[in-house]
Amino acid sequence: MPTVRGCDIREDLYYLVEKHVWARVDRDVVEVGLSDVAQGMAKTIISVALKEPGKTVKKGRSLATVESGKWVGPVPSPVNGEVVEVNTALNTHPRKINEDPYGEGWVARVRCRDWEADSADLVTGAEGVQRYQAFLEAEGIACEDG
Repeated sequence: MPTVRGCDIREDLYYLVEKHVWARVDRDVVEVGLSDVAQGMAKTIISVALKEPGKTVKKGRSLATVESGKWVGPVPSPVNGEVVEVNTALNTHPRKINEDPYGEGWVARVRCRDWEADSADLVTGAEGVQRYQAFLEAEGIACEDG
């Protein structure tokens, strides 16, 4: 996994870099979470408010609200669709986002209506790494260990 300025950027995920969310596709279901960059900037996550399964979500609209000691903000959906599952473990262990943002810290799973259309502005692979590198360097941001 490439590391840019101390931040892990997985090449196998799709990113909406400006919103710091990632997407992992499995047929018509898209798993969504906050990137290592997002959790690093937010610092310690203290609570997560999740949407209910069955709710329709529009691309760019909130799937959840995350609160840290220095930030409260949305986790925007990178796709249009229906929330089919949320990570209820985050209700009692919100720091999973800090500890494992690309694994146990996932936020929601959305049944996507049109992946081809919705993914047009997402980046993956080397392009995702390059876009994050440019963002981190321009903003002077680096992730801290642990």
